[in-house]
Amino acid sequence: MSASATVPILRRLYMPGLLALSTLMCMALLAVRLHIAGSHSFRFLLWNLFLAWIPFGIAWLLDIAEERRRIRTVSYILLLAVWLLFFPNAPYILTDFIHLRQRPSIPLWFDLALLLSFAWTGLLLGLTSLRLVHNSIQRRFGKAASRIAVTVAMFLGGFGIYLGRFERWNSWDVVFRYDALVADIFNRVTNPLAHPRTVIVTLIFTLFLMLAYATLSAFYRTSGIDSEGGQV
Repeated sequence: MSASATVPILRRLYMPGLLALSTLMCMALLAVRLHIAGSHSFRFLLWNLFLAWIPFGIAWLLDIAEERRRIRTVSYILLLAVWLLFFPNAPYILTDFIHLRQRPSIPLWFDLALLLSFAWTGLLLGLTSLRLVHNSIQRRFGKAASRIAVTVAMFLGGFGIYLGRFERWNSWDVVFRYDALVADIFNRVTNPLAHPRTVIVTLIFTLFLMLAYATLSAFYRTSGIDSEGGQV
């Protein structure tokens, strides 16, 4: 393989590599905590981070397939739907700060660093996957469609964060508890005044995701690179 051919590959692996290093740091911090505390109370962070990797993995593969024109529209839309289903799991880790409190045998600052590492990695996984989806939709359907899709995804992401944290719904409940999930969502969407917390939490996290994504996009534009390390 020539040197020129390896450049695009290295660029495409750059961001996943950084996110993998960040994940390894999270795992190292958690291993230290489990060893010192002798408690498994924070093991859920590993599961949540694994779920955050799913939308990134789908978006990464989807972007590659779309760039090479090796995916049909029906398959493309189905993968987008699966990505959207798991997308809220990435920024959801931000809400794990609810578990931060002083505990015996572990300094508060260490738990803060632990949660911050997981939250930061999860947020980056989510925003980067959103960037990949944005680029992919723009190539396939145009700039206007990509902007609308990204806006809708961030709103649904905010709503998904609420459903996961406060109502304890999971992405796979779409399959295993479909009727109950749809009924709960329908009730909250059609009667928002009866569920003020749903509205407020959804709007706050939607606004946060919009600002975070706008900041990330501005960085990509000013630096001249996209989320894969290529030219914008």
